[in-house]
Amino acid sequence: MAACRRVQLLLLLMSMALCVCSINGLKSLTSLGNEIGLPHQPLKSGNIPPAAGSQLRRSTSWKLADEEACREDITRLCPKKHWPNNLAVLECLQDRKEDTEIATDCNHLLWNYKLNLTTDPKFESVAGEVCKTTIGEIKECAEEEKGKGYLVSCLVDHRGNISERQCHQYVTKMATIIFSDFRLICGFMDKCREDINTLHCGSISTGEKDLHSQGEVISCLEKALVREAEQQEQAHSIQDGCKKSIMRVAELSADDFHLDRHLYFACREDRERFCEDTQVGEGRVYKCLFNHKFEEAMSEKCRDALTTRQKLIAQDYKVSYSLAKACKADLRKYRCNLDSNMPRAREARLSYLLLCLEAAVHRGRTVNGECQGEMLDYRRMLMEDFSLSPEIVLHCRGEIEAHCSGLHRKGRTLHCLMRVGRGEKGAAMDGMCQSALQTLIQSADPGADYRIDRALNEACESVIQTACKHIRNGDPMILSCLMEHLYTEKMVEDCEHRLLELQYFISRDWKLDPILYRKCQSDAARLCHTHGWNETSELMPPGAVFSCLYRHAYRTEEQGRRLSRDCKVEVQRILHQRALDVKLDPELQKRCMTDLGKWCSERTETGQELECLQDHLEDLLVECREVVGNLTELESEDIQIEALLIRACEPVIQTHCHDVADNQMDTGDLMECLVRNKHQREMSDKCVVGVTHFQLVQMKDFRFSYKFKMACKEDVLKLCPNIKKKVDVVVCLSTTVRNDTLQDVKEQRVSLKCRKQLRVEELEMSEDIRLEPELQESCRHDIKKLCSAVEFGNAQMIECLKENKKQLSQQCHQKIFKLQETEMMDPELDYQLMRVCKQMIKRFCTESDAKNMLNCLKQNKNSELMDPKCKQMITKRQITQNTDFRLNPVLRKACKADIPKFCQDILRKASDDTELEGQVISCLKLKYADQRLSPDCEDQIRVILQESALDYRLDPQLQMHCSDEITRLCPEEAAAQEQTGQVEECLKGNLLKIKQEGCKKEVLNMLKESKADIFVDPVLHTACALDLKHQCAAIPPGKGRQMSCLLEALDDKRVRLQPECKKRLQDRIDMWTFAAKVAPAEGFSDLARQVLLSPSKNYILFVIALAVCVLFLIGLLCGRITKRVTRELKDR
Repeated sequence: MAACRRVQLLLLLMSMALCVCSINGLKSLTSLGNEIGLPHQPLKSGNIPPAAGSQLRRSTSWKLADEEACREDITRLCPKKHWPNNLAVLECLQDRKEDTEIATDCNHLLWNYKLNLTTDPKFESVAGEVCKTTIGEIKECAEEEKGKGYLVSCLVDHRGNISERQCHQYVTKMATIIFSDFRLICGFMDKCREDINTLHCGSISTGEKDLHSQGEVISCLEKALVREAEQQEQAHSIQDGCKKSIMRVAELSADDFHLDRHLYFACREDRERFCEDTQVGEGRVYKCLFNHKFEEAMSEKCRDALTTRQKLIAQDYKVSYSLAKACKADLRKYRCNLDSNMPRAREARLSYLLLCLEAAVHRGRTVNGECQGEMLDYRRMLMEDFSLSPEIVLHCRGEIEAHCSGLHRKGRTLHCLMRVGRGEKGAAMDGMCQSALQTLIQSADPGADYRIDRALNEACESVIQTACKHIRNGDPMILSCLMEHLYTEKMVEDCEHRLLELQYFISRDWKLDPILYRKCQSDAARLCHTHGWNETSELMPPGAVFSCLYRHAYRTEEQGRRLSRDCKVEVQRILHQRALDVKLDPELQKRCMTDLGKWCSERTETGQELECLQDHLEDLLVECREVVGNLTELESEDIQIEALLIRACEPVIQTHCHDVADNQMDTGDLMECLVRNKHQREMSDKCVVGVTHFQLVQMKDFRFSYKFKMACKEDVLKLCPNIKKKVDVVVCLSTTVRNDTLQDVKEQRVSLKCRKQLRVEELEMSEDIRLEPELQESCRHDIKKLCSAVEFGNAQMIECLKENKKQLSQQCHQKIFKLQETEMMDPELDYQLMRVCKQMIKRFCTESDAKNMLNCLKQNKNSELMDPKCKQMITKRQITQNTDFRLNPVLRKACKADIPKFCQDILRKASDDTELEGQVISCLKLKYADQRLSPDCEDQIRVILQESALDYRLDPQLQMHCSDEITRLCPEEAAAQEQTGQVEECLKGNLLKIKQEGCKKEVLNMLKESKADIFVDPVLHTACALDLKHQCAAIPPGKGRQMSCLLEALDDKRVRLQPECKKRLQDRIDMWTFAAKVAPAEGFSDLARQVLLSPSKNYILFVIALAVCVLFLIGLLCGRITKRVTRELKDR
């Protein structure tokens, strides 16, 4: 170890201190100072005054105050009490104000005095006496070779460990003398001579510079060293030997700011202003000044000097006395400076020290509190001033000049650069600058303590005090708390911006979230093959580790390795945060940069960018589509990842879904609950929009519905391979289930669990036309034309299209018909019916099967307890059913043999997807009147006749042919809110006034049908109900039997019918008689029926029998004549 290498300037300081203590058993400070001032050899300055020289040689009690060259200056500048002590006088003159001049001769005298002190050969022997105990305690110093100044150098290196008061005091005192002039530092001038001259930092000739300007030389070299580190333009490359000397000087002046002469003079007044009560030593004044660096009252020259020193600290942590001392043991303990493969310059970097110790903290190791406090201070320092990081200055110069000039203070420049990195300034950030920012943030580690980021701390102080006051100050959970309140009423705009800027970079390295790292480091090592906190791997870069973790977070036990419970909770927390802003997901932003610009440039509001990408999923580039698809699939399992949606839906979750929301594992239950309660009054518009959007996204891929995917994935692979869209998968599986049901197969091809979930999906899809993309696309123009004022959701749009069915385009009409056919087969899929009649279903149909729900409601339609709105909805569905037998599955099944038998001509003209407008049902009605239907079909037609007899709207043929006549003849009856057959009765009564033949025919058919069964004539049935009970109780209904019974009772004079019944019966007879005149029989069966039902049937039958007999006799007679003629011909 060379003395010059270790800066013998400090050695001399210590030697001088030891000398002072050596005479007469450690004399007083004054006496020792004067003794050390005696020269042992001639003064080396030829310019020293003769008087001073002679006096030095003559007296052993020589005093600077007695010298003529300095007497006047000492008298003017130094208190009289200091005059007897040369060291006190020297310190006084050195610390004078810059604007105070001293005589040139005095200046030279002081120079030679200090030079003699620092070159005195007795220093080492004196040090041995004064610091005898200390040398014995420090093994390294005791083993130093004597006579070469190494001992003093060793003592300087271990100055922090010196416990002897006088030894430490004099070493420190002498240091102030040595550091006043670079020429006094052993070896410094030799190593830096060339750089000093090249940089024009000053002169090495005595007399050209005074004491103050000599301190500027070191400052000049320090600034040049900083410029070189930042690779500024025209920066001079300082020689390695000089670099080491500069850093060593800075290191040795680290405990006392007096020793940094440039900084001392630049900040003397600021020290009095800000740090008056701060004791000198152990770097306390430096730290105090650092803390006030950006105060408005801080002078610029002091701020610049402080910045230079901070930059030196950034290059070598030992330049900070307090940090080096506090962390010395921990650095050794965690081997932070023992990496033999790393250059010494990097090993000494402040960032390397911070990373190494932070790694220990993050691994749960113990780092002493004092060291952690120092680390906190310097991490905050790095975040406050970007210029302390050479990489930032070097690589981000262009971004700073273009976007962030004038924002130097309090971390504003760094946050400005973060905004540029987020893309908020409209320009892309250079990759090197981005990397430098990421490295700085890892070094400062603001995620562990938000207070490190002063800009964030100041911006979010009010939010923390209100929203996060329950969390301990400085706790890492503060950042999570702030993220939870992002975009809420408690968040302020400035805090929102600072928070997102920081989170953008934290999200790109999973290690920067200390809670995540602590909980997941073992899982990351086990599953993702990660390295230490401050190490990186090309195979698993920091940004890829979190992707690896969340892929394992949602694995099932069957899928293999999973995360621990604690780690999974943290992964979910991070996913919730990332969902707030697409830029917080590095992988998503990286892969989707092009698509974001192409499709989503105008949708930049909160949460809109991800929604936009999901909306354009089919249009995205492959790599973007993959990451968006994976994220959407993840959201389907845990919708709480969508923090904004959950926040918007909080009221309905608390009211209706709290039981599933409290589950740690969501597995899609919460979204299913939200969909189920989408139209509750607690549901806000934002929540409805969010839930609907997620439903629409789910339609793009069945994997986006977690519960459906898990329940049906095997069935999909087996029955619907190569089908991806959820709507197509649902149709495929539903068709399979329906076919199996219709064919009564023993074992359904679709599994039970899939069928159950399939039912849920079908019900959800029925709520909004947008959930059936094919239907929506087919009806797009019809929606715009007919339903533009109708809102989506609640099945309102589908209902609007149904109500305007006759005006729909052919393509849309076909789709709506198919939809109605499906809904009639399974009324539970009729969202409007189930919604409007929800309470009535609970009242009347709790025991009914889902597929018989509409029949149950129809049976209870006229109950006094029936809700009017539900009754109206039932009527709508009845009208729909009666337009086409295919929309009435019960009728279709009951009449499957009768329909092709009697109505083949109608079927031949029909198409598969358009209504028959009730033609088949009208055909069956006529056959019912002829009593030719099968029993099951007859029962169903009777029900239809009974229903339509009460409400003319249920007879599509009647309504189609008689709409004008109803308006003309029966307006009041048609306008009645409650239809009880009054329109039909009106038409029957005005039969003679009906002009349209089609309508007249329909009314005649009604009369004909009523003769077949009294139940299809509600007015007559009501009037004769009591007589039926008394006179025809034993007669079974159907086939006109009860009607015949009443007619016979009417003819029987012994039977007295009710007046109303008698009157109605007589009216019907008159109508039938008239109908028989205007509507002749259409066939033999019709004729026979009319005869049998005619009041003169006996007479008619007698006439017919007589005619048959006459014909028979004529036949016999004619037969005998022809036989005789034939025989005569043969005889010839």
